[in-house]
Amino acid sequence: MKVSELRNKNSEELAKELMELRKEQFNLRMQQATGQLSRPDQVGKVRRNIARIKTVLNEQKAGEQ
Repeated sequence: MKVSELRNKNSEELAKELMELRKEQFNLRMQQATGQLSRPDQVGKVRRNIARIKTVLNEQKAGEQ
């Protein structure tokens, strides 16, 4: 996921994608806790994507003000 792609989306699309990523993050944490996580690198990737989306949302919010 690239930041340029995120900047082209509106805040509703970003919020929807953020919720999906948070659900995925929760599922990965549960898999990790039970020892079923096959790809541990996914946890970091999801965290970074969440941070990217939150950054773009904050930029859009600052731009409106």
